[in-house]
Amino acid sequence: KAWFQVIYAGYKKNGRVLVLDVDKEFVARREFLQQVQGNLVLETPSDVINTMFSFAKIRGSESIFDTKGGYMQSPGGEAYYAAIWANDQAEYINPFFPYLGYPTGNRSAMDSFTLFMRYMNDEYKPLPSSIIAEGIDCFGVAGDRGDVAMVAYGAARYALASGNRHEAEKLWALIEWCLEYCNRKLNAEGVVESDSDELENRFPAGKANLCTSSLYYDALISAVYLGKALKKDRECIKSYQDKAAELYKNIDRYFAHNVEGYETYRYYDGNTVLRSWICIPLTMGIYNRAEGTVSALFSDKLWMENGLLTQSGTSTYWDRSTLYAFRGAYSCGAREIATEYLEKYSVTRLLGDHVPYAVEAWPEGNQRHLSTESALYCRIMTEGLFGIRPIALDAFKLTPQFPEGWNTMSLKRICAFGTTFDIEVKRNKDNALLVLIKKDDKIIEKYKVGNGKPIEVRIK
Repeated sequence: KAWFQVIYAGYKKNGRVLVLDVDKEFVARREFLQQVQGNLVLETPSDVINTMFSFAKIRGSESIFDTKGGYMQSPGGEAYYAAIWANDQAEYINPFFPYLGYPTGNRSAMDSFTLFMRYMNDEYKPLPSSIIAEGIDCFGVAGDRGDVAMVAYGAARYALASGNRHEAEKLWALIEWCLEYCNRKLNAEGVVESDSDELENRFPAGKANLCTSSLYYDALISAVYLGKALKKDRECIKSYQDKAAELYKNIDRYFAHNVEGYETYRYYDGNTVLRSWICIPLTMGIYNRAEGTVSALFSDKLWMENGLLTQSGTSTYWDRSTLYAFRGAYSCGAREIATEYLEKYSVTRLLGDHVPYAVEAWPEGNQRHLSTESALYCRIMTEGLFGIRPIALDAFKLTPQFPEGWNTMSLKRICAFGTTFDIEVKRNKDNALLVLIKKDDKIIEKYKVGNGKPIEVRIK
């Protein structure tokens, strides 16, 4: 047995040297792991899925840095530190943190939204894609990537799930500004225009892409729920409802298409080949082309050993769209194919050649283990498998998608909606599902529901 200590440090010229007590840091690390692993505990018949979920909680939570601009959850990967992004932080991980019950994570989420609020303006110029250098500068390489829709979506979902009225009131101004910005970006066909998408012109995205409009749609729906919870102006809430209903129709009219033989979506006007991001409407509750979309996602045109190709006919993959696809497949009820391919993917990522986390991309970055992809893995379970959709500060829709061959699944110590509770799902003798909501090991609600059928849960 050998015990040694290594410290990597960098300083500005004449900067104060930081003195570290490595033994103390080691104890702090163990305490961190105990805290993160003690909350939001997934139990399913799949040891691989359970274990990768457990690891993913660590990867998402450990990448938070105390900077002069506040707590910054950053992607890491030996490249991205002391900075935030509209996709990685606002869209991917911030809506997840309330479920985990990790105070530092929630604080980093609020700090990131506060940083974006600095850039709101009366002219409705876009928010930056990234705020860097501990908050003192901003950065972007592809113009407006749909960043405002990302922030609106993430802020509204976070506010609802946190159950914290004070935080929700603070975020309402940001959400309103972002929704108005997106409304001003609608084209003649009623979908949202942007210069690019989160892949920053690595692949074409046209003048209006499916991701940006889908994010805006879900942000409108969440804003309706949040506005009601905060007792905001009824006309404002009604306006958001009407805009969401109109956008729902416009997304179908503009993007619905037969692509390479599948009744799914074109990613942008003129797109003629399948793209992995056709999955995104499924994660936003848009299911009218679910069957063709699921068939396309798991076809030999897009699916390969490492997940989804970004575009059919290429060899490039980005895990983020694969993780969205799993969540979307569960959400629309395609639970058997979702479970089959999720287990294959999880075995590759957890036990394969490049382990043990979800990755960013290949060949770019050589499969870096960026942190927020791990949060997207966790959201497959919270929002897909269990179908948790926040609808108030103390309530959510629960739509369990229970795979055949499983007899039980549970999420224990969920720390959302202002409290801590468990969800247990069991198969009944008549093949219906028995859903138990527990607090302090006591059953507070009991439901009998069909597989894939929603129920409304209000936490008391």
